[in-house]
Amino acid sequence: MTNAYRIDGPAEAPVLVMLNSLGTAAEMWDPQIPALAARYRVIRIEHRGHGGTRPPAPGPYAIGELGGDVLEVLTTLGVEHFSVCGLSLGGMVAMWLAANHPERVESLVVACSAAELGPASGWQERAAAVRKDGTRALGPTLLGRWFTPGFLDQRAQVSESVMGMLAAASAEGYAGCCEAIGAMDLRPDLGRITAPALLIAGAQDPVTPPAKMLETQQLIPGSAMVIIPHAAHLANIEQPAPFTEAVLNHLAGLPAHRGEAVRRAVLGDAHVNRSAGQANSFNAGFVDMITSFAWGEIWTRPGLDRKTRSAITLAALTALGHHAELELHLRGAVRNGWSEEEIAEILMHTAVYAGVPAANAAFAVAKRVLSEDPADW
Repeated sequence: MTNAYRIDGPAEAPVLVMLNSLGTAAEMWDPQIPALAARYRVIRIEHRGHGGTRPPAPGPYAIGELGGDVLEVLTTLGVEHFSVCGLSLGGMVAMWLAANHPERVESLVVACSAAELGPASGWQERAAAVRKDGTRALGPTLLGRWFTPGFLDQRAQVSESVMGMLAAASAEGYAGCCEAIGAMDLRPDLGRITAPALLIAGAQDPVTPPAKMLETQQLIPGSAMVIIPHAAHLANIEQPAPFTEAVLNHLAGLPAHRGEAVRRAVLGDAHVNRSAGQANSFNAGFVDMITSFAWGEIWTRPGLDRKTRSAITLAALTALGHHAELELHLRGAVRNGWSEEEIAEILMHTAVYAGVPAANAAFAVAKRVLSEDPADW
């Protein structure tokens, strides 16, 4: 059996697996997809009995079995290494994957989840109730735990979407997953996790409150924790912007940090060090903006490789006549792998669309820069 899945984002980008909570489906991650799929190949994998995946057999299941389902999908897709983000039940499966396959998991995000969530009797009672009455009957109780009071009052569309996912879940699949949670105790395994880990808690989550998540976080070596204000259990839906920002900053690094790295790779340490030495209180905000946005947000997007972005930059600076910046980015083009002959072709192509005078001036700048010893850059 291969569980249902959806893929968003560039095929060549790093893989991010997203695992939903008990009773929901891949749609729960819709608020995060635009930002995450801009940088990652996002694979949303459904649990047994959820989102169109049929239960392979009656429950009870085990968390390890659910983790095995994820690995089966990734094997089918030819994915060896991946990051994983899971919420609630998805977070439990994510921790199992990171603990049992540390060589494959590159980064880990665990949201509104726990390594142990007893007592088992409560989960067994819920499983029995679902097998008897179906998943829809749980709706009123679960909505009150998934969102803070009053959140859904003016958000009928969110309520309908969540209830639709819950009602569509298979009673047997849901019940089997309940029993998996009841029998789970990942606490002895968490010390084996080597991936950088972030735990995200909803400040008003009655299911896995911050204190409960802190117990789990303290067992994962080197992990960090973020608490999202004004959020209950489905924090990614209730507070999508801060949730997405926390995930992205953990996976890719803060924009300023990743921007600094790319800026140094393209423009060189010497230039960046000189620029830092000239910084002052007057221009500090501007430098931070350029580092975070231009270098940290745009240059790091996976849609174009760095070499291609370098060529586009040369063409734009030539057309605009920004020769000081062109000089810097000619050196960057060499660092990014363009040869002298290829740079000449870029400038000739630019001449057709931006004008011969602009390209003529650019050739003069390029001739001077390319005659320099790169060791002096």
